[in-house]
Amino acid sequence: MDEKSRLWAPWRIEYISAPKADGCIFCAKPDDDKDRKNLILYRGNHCVVLMNLYPYNNGHLMISPYEHVSNPTELDEDILHEIMEISTKSKAVLSEALKAEGFNFGANIGKAGGAGIEEHIHYHIVPRWTGDTNFMPVTGNSKVMVEGLLETYDKLKPGFDKI
Repeated sequence: MDEKSRLWAPWRIEYISAPKADGCIFCAKPDDDKDRKNLILYRGNHCVVLMNLYPYNNGHLMISPYEHVSNPTELDEDILHEIMEISTKSKAVLSEALKAEGFNFGANIGKAGGAGIEEHIHYHIVPRWTGDTNFMPVTGNSKVMVEGLLETYDKLKPGFDKI
């Protein structure tokens, strides 16, 4: 495997190993009506799209069902269908607003699967650009984020408002 095809994020270990707050963010954030503060871009019938507070790349999104379950096998077909439909539309918004050239898409299921929040299933969409992996994460244990979360939110929100 070519080194540039790997997605490295060594700085995220601080988040993964930190003590977890009480409650579930995927339940609490949609219950709050402050979408910009909570980085919520879209509310569907069965799921919500929100930005990752600890992103791998600018525009890193998460799609989470409102239902609090740990495994996709616990979700009914309508919810799974909406997750896939919204993920496809989310990728289109990221392509348009951020000029994303590719994506990493998937879920970390269970602690052994790398889930930071294993009790509530959520899917990640990480936009990618040719050359977005550079020497900073490897040599400096740092990731260069080219834009703040709220600035990226403001770029993406109009596209999600059209869904």
